[in-house]
Amino acid sequence: MKELIFANLAKHISLTPEEKLAFASALEEKIFPRKSILLKEGRPCTDIYFVCSGTVRAYHISNDGKESTLMFAIADWWITDMYCFVNSMPAMIYIEAVEDSVVLQLDKKLLDHLYKVIPKLERFFRILMQNAYTREQLRMIENLSLTAEERYDRFLHKYPHIAAQVTQKQIASYLGITAEFLSMIRARKAGK
Repeated sequence: MKELIFANLAKHISLTPEEKLAFASALEEKIFPRKSILLKEGRPCTDIYFVCSGTVRAYHISNDGKESTLMFAIADWWITDMYCFVNSMPAMIYIEAVEDSVVLQLDKKLLDHLYKVIPKLERFFRILMQNAYTREQLRMIENLSLTAEERYDRFLHKYPHIAAQVTQKQIASYLGITAEFLSMIRARKAGK
């Protein structure tokens, strides 16, 4: 499992064997069965997760009980409630295992310590956050400028593995449409 996270880090930084050992010692492997909650709204957001296998999703529940999927994460992806993680606040979202999943959990206090011991980790996580920010900005622009069908097509093209693992209801909530409307889009596409 740790080979996967080191390959992920190697996309942006190079660690010495000693640094790898120090980083690995801060990680805790966790196994989450399908539908398990990794993070619950209102609880302290103290961890960031690296997905080794499986699929997880982050979602918010509105005051009227409506679920909105904010993001999915599959193997080789990171996930947390980034705003609350960075600012040491209680979580505003839920993170759930969509299927049986194995993650490496990294505590914020340990990460902050690692930044001092291995300064290049700050560079890695800065790049990670920049990429997340730009991805979310593009998603917002797509939500404002594309039709629901175009957004669905892009989702299927960009994330075929995720589309195969999650429910249509979860995809619809990610796209900001109802499951019924997504069914109509799918039926229309099937009829073409």
